[in-house]
Amino acid sequence: MAKFRGVDYFNLDEVFEQDEILVRDTVREFVEDNVIPVIEKHNRECTFPKDIVPKMGELGLLGASLPEEYGCAGMNNVAYGLVMQELERGDSGVRSFASVQSGLVMYPIFRFGNEEQKKYWLPKLATGEKIGCFGLTEPDFGSNPSGMKTRAQKKGDRYVLNGTKMWITNGTIADIAVVWAKLDGDIHGFLVEKGTKGFTAPEMKGKHSLRASVTSELVFEDCEIPVENLLPKSAGLKSPLMCLNQARYGIAWGVLGAAMTCYDSALNYSKTRIQFDKPIGSFQLIQEKLAYMVTEITKGQLLCWKLGRMKDAGTLRHTQVSMAKRNNCYYALEIARTAREILGANGILDEYPVMRHAANLESVKTYEGTHEIHTLIIGQDVTGLAAFT
Repeated sequence: MAKFRGVDYFNLDEVFEQDEILVRDTVREFVEDNVIPVIEKHNRECTFPKDIVPKMGELGLLGASLPEEYGCAGMNNVAYGLVMQELERGDSGVRSFASVQSGLVMYPIFRFGNEEQKKYWLPKLATGEKIGCFGLTEPDFGSNPSGMKTRAQKKGDRYVLNGTKMWITNGTIADIAVVWAKLDGDIHGFLVEKGTKGFTAPEMKGKHSLRASVTSELVFEDCEIPVENLLPKSAGLKSPLMCLNQARYGIAWGVLGAAMTCYDSALNYSKTRIQFDKPIGSFQLIQEKLAYMVTEITKGQLLCWKLGRMKDAGTLRHTQVSMAKRNNCYYALEIARTAREILGANGILDEYPVMRHAANLESVKTYEGTHEIHTLIIGQDVTGLAAFT
């Protein structure tokens, strides 16, 4: 089978810089060689391909946009987005791992940590020597994180944490958890290391989506951590929301990779599947589906390209990230479903990547802010009126 060549209907390669294209093509090759051959097996067995993590570290894919002084690659945000795109072409679980490690663990340590925390953790997380997770969502508080019940109480030279987090990517395999809890009524970030007494991270089983990813609970029962483990510059709900904005940016790019591989699979299939003595790609109804798919991919690519340029220029607003996340997740899922229709019964087989991506995208559309929440974020921005309650 020929290697994936990408989808570029509007010649976007002309506006990408050469180093951005080099990053994309390097990650594309990495995915082709290290993810595609094993991902269906991991998806069947509900396991994460952890052995690829050091290779991701070697390529500079973890915390890729953070400064080189902390062992990171220092990529611009367009290059980082292309990394996420290519990783998710392999699997949403692989992109989720990198997205959490980068945007939800390394970013808050970089943004809210002190110099000692940054110098110790960031190089280890960048190489993949250490794995992190991000604990914000709770069993009763997803879209309304301000209602969290997890509490931190200061006792001498320790903080004592009590509470539960839910739907935590990487939780069971993580060496460090960035945990958000209320301290004297205000939300702060804390670093909780694996093996800390009173901290457990049981893996959640029975998933029909993101099967090649580790999803966990985080449970804190009189969990004591040193006062030095507070992220000193974190304060209020704005801090974890800034982290989520980093993750949402990566998701907006990432789902394009899933959409592209679903479209590519459907396009190739339509040229070789013969019905009524000719390829199904010659039928008008199939061509309408393919035209729809490539159009929505192209619109998503243009959104992300502009989004990345604004992020690098420092002019990006979080509401614009919400628009890209909302739009691209919605259409990526629709494209996966449409590709499944073109493949017919073959579309449900893991000989093809389509059904796996469709199942994954059901989760990706929901996490880091549901479609509805991003709708309300944009709605508030354009009207000046909040509709959350």
